[in-house]
Amino acid sequence: MGITRRLFTGIAAAIGMTAMVAGAPGMAAAEWSPKKPVEFIIMAGTGGGADQIARLLQGLIEKKKLSPRPFIPINKPGGSGAEALRYLKDKAGDDHTVLVTLNSFYTTPIIQKDLGVDISTFTPIGRMALDTFLLWVNSDRKEISNLESYVKAVKETGGTWKVGGTGSGQEDSILTAMMEKEFGYKVTYIPFPGGGTVAKNLVGNHIDSTVNNPAEQNEFMRAGETKPLVQFTPERMAAYPDVPTAKELGHDIVYFMQRSINGPPGMSKEAQDWYINLFKTLFDSEEWQTFCKEDGLTCDEWVAGDALATFHTEQARRHKELIEAVGAAAITGE
Repeated sequence: MGITRRLFTGIAAAIGMTAMVAGAPGMAAAEWSPKKPVEFIIMAGTGGGADQIARLLQGLIEKKKLSPRPFIPINKPGGSGAEALRYLKDKAGDDHTVLVTLNSFYTTPIIQKDLGVDISTFTPIGRMALDTFLLWVNSDRKEISNLESYVKAVKETGGTWKVGGTGSGQEDSILTAMMEKEFGYKVTYIPFPGGGTVAKNLVGNHIDSTVNNPAEQNEFMRAGETKPLVQFTPERMAAYPDVPTAKELGHDIVYFMQRSINGPPGMSKEAQDWYINLFKTLFDSEEWQTFCKEDGLTCDEWVAGDALATFHTEQARRHKELIEAVGAAAITGE
């Protein structure tokens, strides 16, 4: 279909933007550093991709002694990330709070019009990765071995097929709506507070499928409990060499999720520079790059500061167009 080609091929151009780091390492960092613990806000529940990423980064900060004060991960998944976004807005001017984002960073303010959050006012720090999506089913579903048999099984249920996802109006529900439009079927979308909970419900056969991120399903895939059917990337990822892309199969569905770090409105320039240097160090670390490779994330370009702000603006526009194209009701389930 043409929706994803028109809306998301532009991601490649955004990804290709020149990465700009505000200040060389050690310059602004020497002038400011945290004076108290840093609140590391996660706009999703425990066990999901954002949660895993935040806790990995927090552990690396501690292990490498990169901060004089600890980073404290705090999950605020309420309202499809609305709780976290409002919290960050209300922390305006605070130099000791940063947010790990998902694409709900864009979609939640668009759908929840009374939220009163303008993400362009937040302080952009750095994009750590572009995360990916795959279609997963329980390994017990022997009758489903590929995308064709999956679509057949879904259509046979007449709309009762249960797709689990993180929140309502977020990435998983958007991709689910894109698939409904492409394949001409209807499903029952069940929102959960985090990707980890979604993964466990798939293993327990409480839902029929999911479009979890790799990090949320890999543990269960390696244990033989779940299996991927298709990946929604332009090309096959090295981590899944035997799993075809939707594009290979004739379906132009490509979708990424950004994983970036942002501060509240009005964060001081000195603090912003310090965080940019900190997360650039983490981005370049062997541990982070290995995690990206093994878990199917794209981490080949560092985007920070003003370049990240430009990326956010473009992605907010594209998500608004996508929501209009597939219909907000299809995404929120209303």
